[in-house]
Amino acid sequence: MVTAERKRSQLETVVRLGADALMVNAALMVAVVLRYIVDIAIRGHGPPLAVLQNRLMEYAGIFWILTAISLCVFYASGFYTHGRFYRGRYKALVVSQAVTLSYLVFGFVAYLSHGSVSVPRSILLMGWLLTCALLIAARLWTMLWRIVNPPEAAEHKASPPHQRSRRVLVIGGAGYIGSALLPKLLKRGYHVRLLDLFLFGRDPIAHVVGHPNLEIVQADFRNVDKIVQAMREVDEVIHLGAIVGDPACSLDQELTVEVNLMATRMIAEVANGSGIRRFYFASTCSVYGACDHILNERSGLNPISLYARSKLASEKILLSMASDSFSPVILRFGTVYGLSGRTRFDLVINLLTAKAVREGKITVFGGGQWRPFLHVDDVALAVCKATEAPTELVHGQIFNVGSNEQNYRLMDVANLIHKIAPKAEVVDMGADTDFRNYRVDFTKISTKLGFVPQWTVEAGIEQVIAALENGEVSDYRDPMYSNVKFLSEENTSRLIRRENGWAQELIKQAVESAATASVVAAR
Repeated sequence: MVTAERKRSQLETVVRLGADALMVNAALMVAVVLRYIVDIAIRGHGPPLAVLQNRLMEYAGIFWILTAISLCVFYASGFYTHGRFYRGRYKALVVSQAVTLSYLVFGFVAYLSHGSVSVPRSILLMGWLLTCALLIAARLWTMLWRIVNPPEAAEHKASPPHQRSRRVLVIGGAGYIGSALLPKLLKRGYHVRLLDLFLFGRDPIAHVVGHPNLEIVQADFRNVDKIVQAMREVDEVIHLGAIVGDPACSLDQELTVEVNLMATRMIAEVANGSGIRRFYFASTCSVYGACDHILNERSGLNPISLYARSKLASEKILLSMASDSFSPVILRFGTVYGLSGRTRFDLVINLLTAKAVREGKITVFGGGQWRPFLHVDDVALAVCKATEAPTELVHGQIFNVGSNEQNYRLMDVANLIHKIAPKAEVVDMGADTDFRNYRVDFTKISTKLGFVPQWTVEAGIEQVIAALENGEVSDYRDPMYSNVKFLSEENTSRLIRRENGWAQELIKQAVESAATASVVAAR
Protein backbone atom coordinates (compact mmCIF):
# COMPACT_ATOMS: atom_id res chain seq x y z
CA MET A 1 0.00 0.00 0.00
CA VAL A 2 1.50 3.33 -1.09
CA THR A 3 0.14 6.24 0.89
CA ALA A 4 0.53 9.99 0.43
CA GLU A 5 3.20 9.94 3.15
CA ARG A 6 5.15 7.24 1.32
CA LYS A 7 4.86 9.08 -2.02
CA ARG A 8 6.08 12.27 -0.36
CA SER A 9 9.09 10.42 1.09
CA GLN A 10 9.93 8.92 -2.30
CA LEU A 11 9.65 12.33 -3.96
CA GLU A 12 11.98 13.84 -1.35
CA THR A 13 14.55 11.12 -2.07
CA VAL A 14 14.40 11.81 -5.80
CA VAL A 15 14.80 15.54 -5.17
CA ARG A 16 17.82 14.98 -2.92
CA LEU A 17 19.39 12.67 -5.51
CA GLY A 18 18.90 15.33 -8.18
CA ALA A 19 20.31 18.07 -5.96
CA ASP A 20 23.41 16.01 -5.15
CA ALA A 21 23.92 15.22 -8.84
CA LEU A 22 23.77 18.94 -9.67
CA MET A 23 26.27 19.79 -6.92
CA VAL A 24 28.71 17.08 -8.07
CA ASN A 25 28.56 18.42 -11.62
CA ALA A 26 28.72 22.05 -10.53
CA ALA A 27 31.88 21.32 -8.54
CA LEU A 28 33.41 19.46 -11.46
CA MET A 29 32.55 22.27 -13.90
CA VAL A 30 34.04 24.91 -11.60
CA ALA A 31 37.20 22.79 -11.36
CA VAL A 32 37.37 22.61 -15.17
CA VAL A 33 36.90 26.40 -15.47
CA LEU A 34 39.59 27.06 -12.85
CA ARG A 35 42.01 24.78 -14.68
CA TYR A 36 41.18 26.61 -17.94
CA ILE A 37 41.90 29.98 -16.31
CA VAL A 38 45.24 28.69 -15.02
CA ASP A 39 46.14 27.29 -18.45
CA ILE A 40 45.40 30.58 -20.27
CA ALA A 41 46.29 33.29 -17.76
CA ILE A 42 49.34 31.74 -16.13
CA ARG A 43 50.73 29.02 -18.35
CA GLY A 44 49.67 30.40 -21.73
CA HIS A 45 48.81 26.96 -23.15
CA GLY A 46 47.71 27.60 -26.74
CA PRO A 47 44.74 29.47 -28.20
CA PRO A 48 42.01 30.16 -25.60
CA LEU A 49 39.23 28.70 -27.76
CA ALA A 50 41.10 25.47 -28.44
CA VAL A 51 42.03 25.04 -24.76
CA LEU A 52 38.40 25.67 -23.72
CA GLN A 53 37.21 23.10 -26.24
CA ASN A 54 39.64 20.51 -24.86
CA ARG A 55 38.53 21.15 -21.27
CA LEU A 56 34.82 20.86 -22.18
CA MET A 57 35.49 17.59 -24.00
CA GLU A 58 37.23 16.26 -20.89
CA TYR A 59 34.22 17.27 -18.80
CA ALA A 60 31.77 15.64 -21.23
CA GLY A 61 33.73 12.41 -21.11
CA ILE A 62 33.76 12.04 -17.34
CA PHE A 63 30.80 13.86 -15.76
CA TRP A 64 28.27 11.04 -16.24
CA ILE A 65 30.66 8.41 -14.87
CA LEU A 66 31.53 10.47 -11.80
CA THR A 67 27.86 11.34 -11.20
CA ALA A 68 26.74 7.70 -11.36
CA ILE A 69 29.54 6.55 -9.05
CA SER A 70 28.89 9.39 -6.59
CA LEU A 71 25.15 8.77 -6.32
CA CYS A 72 25.69 5.05 -5.77
CA VAL A 73 28.26 5.72 -3.02
CA PHE A 74 26.06 8.41 -1.45
CA TYR A 75 23.08 6.09 -1.36
CA ALA A 76 25.15 3.26 0.15
CA SER A 77 26.47 5.73 2.76
CA GLY A 78 22.93 6.45 3.93
CA PHE A 79 22.53 9.98 2.57
CA TYR A 80 18.90 9.25 1.72
CA THR A 81 18.04 6.95 4.64
CA HIS A 82 19.60 6.89 8.12
CA GLY A 83 22.23 9.47 7.15
CA ARG A 84 19.66 12.23 7.55
CA PHE A 85 19.92 11.76 11.30
CA TYR A 86 23.66 12.44 11.54
CA ARG A 87 24.48 15.66 13.32
CA GLY A 88 27.26 18.25 13.31
CA ARG A 89 30.79 17.14 12.60
CA TYR A 90 29.63 13.54 12.19
CA LYS A 91 27.52 14.53 9.21
CA ALA A 92 30.47 16.45 7.73
CA LEU A 93 32.75 13.46 8.30
CA VAL A 94 30.36 11.03 6.60
CA VAL A 95 29.92 13.37 3.61
CA SER A 96 33.69 13.83 3.27
CA GLN A 97 34.28 10.10 3.40
CA ALA A 98 31.59 9.41 0.78
CA VAL A 99 32.93 12.07 -1.62
CA THR A 100 36.50 10.82 -1.16
CA LEU A 101 35.41 7.24 -1.85
CA SER A 102 33.54 8.39 -4.98
CA TYR A 103 36.63 10.08 -6.42
CA LEU A 104 38.85 7.13 -5.51
CA VAL A 105 36.48 4.73 -7.29
CA PHE A 106 36.40 7.08 -10.29
CA GLY A 107 40.19 7.21 -10.33
CA PHE A 108 40.33 3.42 -10.28
CA VAL A 109 37.85 3.25 -13.18
CA ALA A 110 39.94 5.76 -15.13
CA TYR A 111 43.06 3.68 -14.48
CA LEU A 112 41.38 0.52 -15.77
CA SER A 113 40.14 2.31 -18.91
CA HIS A 114 43.72 2.51 -20.31
CA GLY A 115 43.35 6.14 -21.36
CA SER A 116 39.79 6.14 -22.69
CA VAL A 117 38.75 8.05 -19.55
CA SER A 118 41.26 10.82 -19.01
CA VAL A 119 41.22 13.86 -16.76
CA PRO A 120 44.03 16.00 -15.27
CA ARG A 121 44.78 15.27 -11.63
CA SER A 122 44.43 18.96 -10.77
CA ILE A 123 40.78 18.90 -11.92
CA LEU A 124 40.11 15.80 -9.83
CA LEU A 125 41.72 17.40 -6.77
CA MET A 126 39.79 20.66 -7.14
CA GLY A 127 36.59 18.78 -7.95
CA TRP A 128 36.97 16.67 -4.82
CA LEU A 129 37.51 19.71 -2.60
CA LEU A 130 34.63 21.67 -4.14
CA THR A 131 32.24 18.69 -3.98
CA CYS A 132 33.02 18.17 -0.29
CA ALA A 133 32.47 21.85 0.40
CA LEU A 134 29.18 22.06 -1.53
CA LEU A 135 27.62 18.90 -0.06
CA ILE A 136 28.67 19.70 3.51
CA ALA A 137 27.46 23.31 3.22
CA ALA A 138 24.12 22.19 1.77
CA ARG A 139 23.51 19.71 4.57
CA LEU A 140 24.59 22.07 7.33
CA TRP A 141 22.31 24.74 5.87
CA THR A 142 19.41 22.28 5.81
CA MET A 143 20.11 21.33 9.42
CA LEU A 144 20.23 24.98 10.53
CA TRP A 145 17.03 25.75 8.62
CA ARG A 146 15.21 22.88 10.34
CA ILE A 147 16.37 24.13 13.73
CA VAL A 148 15.11 27.64 13.00
CA ASN A 149 11.92 26.46 11.27
CA PRO A 150 11.06 22.89 12.35
CA PRO A 151 8.83 21.09 9.84
CA GLU A 152 6.50 19.93 12.62
CA ALA A 153 5.99 23.52 13.73
CA ALA A 154 5.42 24.77 10.19
CA GLU A 155 2.88 22.01 9.56
CA HIS A 156 1.16 22.80 12.83
CA LYS A 157 0.89 26.50 11.95
CA ALA A 158 -0.40 25.80 8.47
CA SER A 159 -3.02 23.24 9.46
CA PRO A 160 -6.46 24.31 10.66
CA PRO A 161 -7.30 23.25 14.23
CA HIS A 162 -9.52 20.33 13.19
CA GLN A 163 -6.62 18.78 11.24
CA ARG A 164 -3.95 19.00 13.93
CA SER A 165 -5.02 16.06 16.07
CA ARG A 166 -2.80 13.02 15.57
CA ARG A 167 -4.35 9.63 14.97
CA VAL A 168 -2.86 6.73 16.88
CA LEU A 169 -3.60 3.02 16.72
CA VAL A 170 -3.26 1.23 20.06
CA ILE A 171 -2.96 -2.53 19.63
CA GLY A 172 -3.86 -4.55 22.72
CA GLY A 173 -5.11 -1.41 24.43
CA ALA A 174 -7.76 -3.03 26.65
CA GLY A 175 -5.27 -4.75 28.92
CA TYR A 176 -3.39 -3.79 32.07
CA ILE A 177 -1.30 -0.98 30.56
CA GLY A 178 -3.65 -0.05 27.72
CA SER A 179 -6.58 0.67 30.01
CA ALA A 180 -4.37 3.18 31.85
CA LEU A 181 -2.99 4.65 28.62
CA LEU A 182 -6.22 5.31 26.70
CA PRO A 183 -7.60 8.08 28.96
CA LYS A 184 -4.25 9.90 28.87
CA LEU A 185 -4.10 9.84 25.08
CA LEU A 186 -7.71 11.00 24.78
CA LYS A 187 -7.13 13.78 27.31
CA ARG A 188 -4.20 14.98 25.19
CA GLY A 189 -6.45 15.30 22.16
CA TYR A 190 -5.41 12.22 20.21
CA HIS A 191 -7.84 10.40 17.96
CA VAL A 192 -7.40 6.83 19.19
CA ARG A 193 -8.26 3.66 17.33
CA LEU A 194 -8.20 0.68 19.70
CA LEU A 195 -7.69 -2.82 18.30
CA ASP A 196 -8.16 -5.62 20.79
CA LEU A 197 -9.64 -9.12 20.99
CA PHE A 198 -11.27 -8.19 24.35
CA LEU A 199 -10.49 -11.50 26.06
CA PHE A 200 -11.30 -9.76 29.34
CA GLY A 201 -14.39 -8.03 27.97
CA ARG A 202 -14.88 -4.29 27.69
CA ASP A 203 -15.11 -3.55 31.40
CA PRO A 204 -11.41 -2.52 31.60
CA ILE A 205 -12.09 0.42 29.26
CA ALA A 206 -15.65 1.20 30.40
CA HIS A 207 -14.49 4.60 31.65
CA VAL A 208 -13.64 5.75 28.09
CA VAL A 209 -16.16 3.85 25.95
CA GLY A 210 -18.31 6.40 24.15
CA HIS A 211 -15.59 9.05 23.99
CA PRO A 212 -15.98 10.91 20.66
CA ASN A 213 -12.27 10.49 19.82
CA LEU A 214 -12.19 6.75 20.50
CA GLU A 215 -12.82 4.16 17.78
CA ILE A 216 -13.02 0.52 18.84
CA VAL A 217 -12.08 -2.40 16.58
CA GLN A 218 -12.56 -5.89 18.00
CA ALA A 219 -10.15 -8.16 16.16
CA ASP A 220 -7.20 -10.52 16.53
CA PHE A 221 -3.99 -8.62 15.77
CA ARG A 222 -2.57 -11.74 14.11
CA ASN A 223 -4.98 -11.21 11.20
CA VAL A 224 -3.12 -9.19 8.59
CA ASP A 225 -6.29 -7.98 6.87
CA LYS A 226 -7.58 -6.50 10.12
CA ILE A 227 -4.25 -4.81 10.76
CA VAL A 228 -4.19 -3.32 7.27
CA GLN A 229 -7.70 -1.90 7.77
CA ALA A 230 -6.89 -0.59 11.25
CA MET A 231 -3.85 1.35 10.00
CA ARG A 232 -5.73 3.41 7.44
CA GLU A 233 -5.41 7.15 8.13
CA VAL A 234 -3.23 6.49 11.19
CA ASP A 235 -0.08 8.45 12.04
CA GLU A 236 1.42 6.29 14.79
CA VAL A 237 1.14 2.81 16.29
CA ILE A 238 1.50 1.80 19.93
CA HIS A 239 1.90 -1.97 20.09
CA LEU A 240 1.04 -3.35 23.53
CA GLY A 241 -0.40 -6.68 22.39
CA ALA A 242 1.43 -9.75 23.67
CA ILE A 243 1.32 -12.76 25.93
CA VAL A 244 2.89 -11.15 28.99
CA GLY A 245 4.81 -12.77 31.81
CA ASP A 246 7.13 -15.73 32.11
CA PRO A 247 4.56 -18.30 33.39
CA ALA A 248 1.96 -17.35 30.77
CA CYS A 249 4.50 -17.58 27.95
CA SER A 250 5.66 -21.00 29.14
CA LEU A 251 2.20 -22.53 28.65
CA ASP A 252 2.67 -22.85 24.88
CA GLN A 253 6.00 -21.82 23.39
CA GLU A 254 4.85 -21.89 19.76
CA LEU A 255 1.85 -19.74 20.57
CA THR A 256 4.07 -17.28 22.43
CA VAL A 257 6.39 -16.94 19.44
CA GLU A 258 3.41 -16.54 17.12
CA VAL A 259 1.82 -13.80 19.22
CA ASN A 260 4.86 -11.99 20.59
CA LEU A 261 7.31 -12.21 17.69
CA MET A 262 5.73 -13.24 14.41
CA ALA A 263 2.71 -10.97 14.82
CA THR A 264 4.95 -8.07 15.83
CA ARG A 265 7.01 -8.47 12.66
CA MET A 266 3.89 -8.59 10.51
CA ILE A 267 2.37 -5.53 12.23
CA ALA A 268 5.60 -3.55 11.81
CA GLU A 269 5.88 -4.44 8.14
CA VAL A 270 2.29 -3.35 7.52
CA ALA A 271 2.92 -0.13 9.44
CA ASN A 272 6.05 0.59 7.43
CA GLY A 273 4.27 -0.11 4.16
CA SER A 274 1.32 2.04 5.23
CA GLY A 275 3.47 5.11 5.81
CA ILE A 276 3.19 5.03 9.61
CA ARG A 277 5.76 7.47 10.95
CA ARG A 278 6.34 6.12 14.46
CA PHE A 279 6.02 2.66 15.99
CA TYR A 280 6.16 2.35 19.79
CA PHE A 281 6.89 -1.15 21.07
CA ALA A 282 6.21 -2.39 24.60
CA SER A 283 9.28 -4.36 25.65
CA THR A 284 10.58 -5.32 29.08
CA CYS A 285 13.57 -4.86 31.36
CA SER A 286 13.51 -8.66 31.70
CA VAL A 287 15.81 -8.72 28.66
CA TYR A 288 18.65 -7.92 31.09
CA GLY A 289 18.10 -11.25 32.85
CA ALA A 290 20.51 -11.66 35.73
CA CYS A 291 23.32 -9.26 36.54
CA ASP A 292 24.82 -7.72 39.66
CA HIS A 293 25.61 -4.38 38.00
CA ILE A 294 23.37 -1.39 37.30
CA LEU A 295 22.27 -1.68 33.69
CA ASN A 296 21.51 0.96 31.07
CA GLU A 297 20.36 0.76 27.45
CA ARG A 298 23.89 -0.06 26.25
CA SER A 299 24.47 -2.90 28.70
CA GLY A 300 24.78 -6.51 27.60
CA LEU A 301 21.62 -8.57 27.56
CA ASN A 302 20.95 -11.93 29.14
CA PRO A 303 17.27 -12.87 28.71
CA ILE A 304 16.44 -15.97 30.73
CA SER A 305 12.80 -16.63 29.84
CA LEU A 306 11.02 -17.16 26.53
CA TYR A 307 9.01 -14.01 27.23
CA ALA A 308 12.19 -11.92 27.43
CA ARG A 309 13.74 -13.63 24.39
CA SER A 310 10.64 -13.02 22.29
CA LYS A 311 10.70 -9.34 23.23
CA LEU A 312 14.40 -8.99 22.46
CA ALA A 313 14.00 -10.71 19.08
CA SER A 314 11.15 -8.29 18.30
CA GLU A 315 13.36 -5.34 19.25
CA LYS A 316 16.01 -6.50 16.78
CA ILE A 317 13.50 -6.79 13.96
CA LEU A 318 12.01 -3.35 14.62
CA LEU A 319 15.34 -1.55 14.92
CA SER A 320 16.55 -3.12 11.67
CA MET A 321 13.56 -1.51 9.93
CA ALA A 322 14.40 2.06 10.99
CA SER A 323 14.49 4.50 8.07
CA ASP A 324 13.76 8.11 7.19
CA SER A 325 10.05 7.38 7.09
CA PHE A 326 9.77 4.76 9.87
CA SER A 327 10.85 5.40 13.45
CA PRO A 328 10.64 2.44 15.83
CA VAL A 329 10.80 3.34 19.54
CA ILE A 330 11.56 0.60 22.08
CA LEU A 331 10.16 1.05 25.59
CA ARG A 332 11.55 -1.42 28.13
CA PHE A 333 9.11 -1.33 31.03
CA GLY A 334 10.15 -2.11 34.56
CA THR A 335 8.15 -4.43 36.84
CA VAL A 336 4.72 -2.84 36.94
CA TYR A 337 2.40 -2.49 39.94
CA GLY A 338 -0.78 -0.64 40.88
CA LEU A 339 -4.38 -0.56 39.67
CA SER A 340 -5.75 0.03 36.19
CA GLY A 341 -8.92 -0.87 34.32
CA ARG A 342 -7.70 -4.46 34.14
CA THR A 343 -5.64 -4.94 37.30
CA ARG A 344 -3.26 -7.90 37.61
CA PHE A 345 -2.42 -9.79 40.77
CA ASP A 346 0.28 -11.97 39.22
CA LEU A 347 2.76 -9.11 39.70
CA VAL A 348 4.96 -9.10 42.76
CA ILE A 349 3.90 -5.89 44.57
CA ASN A 350 0.18 -6.36 43.90
CA LEU A 351 0.36 -10.06 44.84
CA LEU A 352 2.35 -9.61 48.06
CA THR A 353 0.07 -6.74 49.12
CA ALA A 354 -3.05 -8.85 48.49
CA LYS A 355 -1.57 -11.74 50.51
CA ALA A 356 -0.79 -9.36 53.35
CA VAL A 357 -4.40 -8.08 53.48
CA ARG A 358 -6.26 -11.33 52.83
CA GLU A 359 -3.98 -13.94 54.41
CA GLY A 360 -1.89 -11.97 56.87
CA LYS A 361 1.34 -13.27 55.34
CA ILE A 362 3.87 -11.77 52.96
CA THR A 363 5.66 -14.77 51.46
CA VAL A 364 8.89 -13.87 49.69
CA PHE A 365 10.90 -16.10 47.34
CA GLY A 366 14.39 -14.91 46.37
CA GLY A 367 14.29 -11.87 48.64
CA GLY A 368 17.76 -10.72 47.61
CA GLN A 369 16.82 -10.27 43.95
CA TRP A 370 16.60 -6.75 42.51
CA ARG A 371 13.73 -5.45 40.40
CA PRO A 372 12.99 -1.99 38.93
CA PHE A 373 9.39 -1.08 39.82
CA LEU A 374 6.98 1.34 38.15
CA HIS A 375 3.30 2.15 38.62
CA VAL A 376 1.05 1.29 35.69
CA ASP A 377 -0.16 4.90 35.54
CA ASP A 378 3.44 6.05 35.16
CA VAL A 379 3.98 3.49 32.38
CA ALA A 380 1.14 5.20 30.51
CA LEU A 381 2.68 8.60 31.23
CA ALA A 382 6.02 7.45 29.80
CA VAL A 383 4.35 6.30 26.58
CA CYS A 384 2.72 9.73 26.26
CA LYS A 385 6.08 11.42 26.80
CA ALA A 386 7.54 9.35 23.96
CA THR A 387 4.69 10.27 21.60
CA GLU A 388 5.14 13.97 22.39
CA ALA A 389 8.92 14.01 21.87
CA PRO A 390 10.52 15.28 18.62
CA THR A 391 11.31 12.49 16.17
CA GLU A 392 15.08 13.06 16.35
CA LEU A 393 15.02 12.27 20.09
CA VAL A 394 13.24 8.92 19.78
CA HIS A 395 14.03 7.61 16.28
CA GLY A 396 15.44 4.10 16.60
CA GLN A 397 15.99 4.57 20.32
CA ILE A 398 15.67 2.22 23.29
CA PHE A 399 14.40 3.64 26.60
CA ASN A 400 14.37 1.92 29.95
CA VAL A 401 11.08 3.02 31.53
CA GLY A 402 11.15 3.48 35.30
CA SER A 403 12.96 5.48 37.98
CA ASN A 404 16.28 4.98 39.71
CA GLU A 405 14.62 5.50 43.08
CA GLN A 406 12.34 2.48 42.62
CA ASN A 407 15.01 -0.19 42.24
CA TYR A 408 14.24 -2.50 45.19
CA ARG A 409 15.16 -5.94 46.47
CA LEU A 410 12.11 -8.16 46.83
CA MET A 411 12.66 -8.34 50.57
CA ASP A 412 12.73 -4.53 50.69
CA VAL A 413 9.31 -4.53 49.03
CA ALA A 414 8.03 -7.03 51.58
CA ASN A 415 9.24 -4.79 54.41
CA LEU A 416 7.52 -1.76 52.85
CA ILE A 417 4.25 -3.69 52.70
CA HIS A 418 4.74 -4.80 56.31
CA LYS A 419 5.30 -1.19 57.33
CA ILE A 420 1.96 -0.17 55.81
CA ALA A 421 0.15 -3.38 56.86
CA PRO A 422 1.93 -4.22 60.15
CA LYS A 423 -0.43 -7.07 61.08
CA ALA A 424 0.93 -9.16 58.23
CA GLU A 425 3.91 -11.44 58.80
CA VAL A 426 6.90 -11.45 56.47
CA VAL A 427 7.85 -15.04 55.59
CA ASP A 428 11.18 -15.62 53.86
CA MET A 429 10.78 -18.70 51.65
CA GLY A 430 14.42 -18.79 50.59
CA ALA A 431 15.69 -19.03 47.01
CA ASP A 432 13.39 -18.87 44.01
CA THR A 433 13.32 -20.78 40.73
CA ASP A 434 13.12 -17.39 39.02
CA PHE A 435 16.75 -16.33 38.69
CA ARG A 436 16.16 -12.85 37.31
CA ASN A 437 18.09 -10.16 39.14
CA TYR A 438 18.63 -6.71 37.70
CA ARG A 439 18.95 -3.09 38.74
CA VAL A 440 18.31 -0.64 35.93
CA ASP A 441 19.43 2.90 35.21
CA PHE A 442 16.67 5.21 33.93
CA THR A 443 18.71 8.36 33.36
CA LYS A 444 18.14 8.37 29.60
CA ILE A 445 14.35 8.64 29.65
CA SER A 446 14.55 11.22 32.41
CA THR A 447 17.01 13.52 30.66
CA LYS A 448 15.86 13.04 27.05
CA LEU A 449 12.09 12.87 27.49
CA GLY A 450 11.67 14.62 30.83
CA PHE A 451 9.89 11.62 32.32
CA VAL A 452 9.35 11.84 36.09
CA PRO A 453 7.17 9.15 37.76
CA GLN A 454 4.25 10.46 39.79
CA TRP A 455 3.86 7.37 41.99
CA THR A 456 6.00 5.72 44.66
CA VAL A 457 5.94 2.07 45.69
CA GLU A 458 4.44 3.06 49.05
CA ALA A 459 1.60 4.94 47.35
CA GLY A 460 0.97 1.97 45.06
CA ILE A 461 0.77 -0.41 48.02
CA GLU A 462 -1.74 1.88 49.73
CA GLN A 463 -3.81 2.03 46.53
CA VAL A 464 -4.01 -1.78 46.31
CA ILE A 465 -4.88 -2.08 50.02
CA ALA A 466 -7.68 0.45 49.61
CA ALA A 467 -9.12 -1.47 46.64
CA LEU A 468 -9.10 -4.72 48.62
CA GLU A 469 -10.67 -3.18 51.72
CA ASN A 470 -13.44 -1.22 49.96
CA GLY A 471 -14.54 -4.20 47.88
CA GLU A 472 -13.32 -2.92 44.53
CA VAL A 473 -11.38 -6.18 44.32
CA SER A 474 -13.23 -9.10 45.88
CA ASP A 475 -11.05 -12.15 45.19
CA TYR A 476 -7.55 -11.39 43.97
CA ARG A 477 -7.11 -15.10 43.12
CA ASP A 478 -9.77 -14.93 40.42
CA PRO A 479 -8.28 -16.03 37.05
CA MET A 480 -9.26 -12.67 35.53
CA TYR A 481 -6.48 -11.07 37.59
CA SER A 482 -3.78 -13.50 36.44
CA ASN A 483 -2.47 -13.96 32.90
CA VAL A 484 -1.29 -17.53 33.41
CA LYS A 485 -4.50 -18.64 35.14
CA PHE A 486 -6.72 -16.97 32.58
CA LEU A 487 -4.83 -18.38 29.61
CA SER A 488 -4.91 -21.84 31.20
CA GLU A 489 -8.69 -21.93 31.04
CA GLU A 490 -10.00 -24.17 28.27
CA ASN A 491 -12.32 -21.64 26.64
CA THR A 492 -9.63 -18.98 26.49
CA SER A 493 -7.07 -21.48 25.24
CA ARG A 494 -9.38 -22.60 22.45
CA LEU A 495 -10.02 -19.00 21.42
CA ILE A 496 -6.42 -17.92 21.02
CA ARG A 497 -4.98 -21.14 19.54
CA ARG A 498 -5.60 -21.25 15.83
CA GLU A 499 -5.17 -24.39 13.82
CA ASN A 500 -4.82 -22.33 10.65
CA GLY A 501 -2.30 -19.93 12.14
CA TRP A 502 1.27 -19.21 11.07
CA ALA A 503 3.16 -21.78 9.02
CA GLN A 504 4.97 -24.20 11.30
CA GLU A 505 8.26 -23.65 9.48
CA LEU A 506 8.08 -19.92 10.21
CA ILE A 507 7.34 -20.63 13.86
CA LYS A 508 10.32 -22.97 14.01
CA GLN A 509 12.56 -20.27 12.56
CA ALA A 510 11.21 -17.73 15.03
CA VAL A 511 11.87 -20.05 17.98
CA GLU A 512 15.46 -20.46 16.82
CA SER A 513 15.79 -16.68 16.41
CA ALA A 514 14.41 -16.06 19.89
CA ALA A 515 16.72 -18.71 21.36
CA THR A 516 19.83 -17.01 19.96
CA ALA A 517 18.76 -13.43 20.68
CA SER A 518 20.31 -13.50 24.14
CA VAL A 519 23.79 -13.00 22.71
CA VAL A 520 22.84 -9.77 21.01
CA ALA A 521 23.83 -6.54 22.74
CA ALA A 522 21.49 -3.57 22.98
CA ARG A 523 22.07 -0.66 20.66
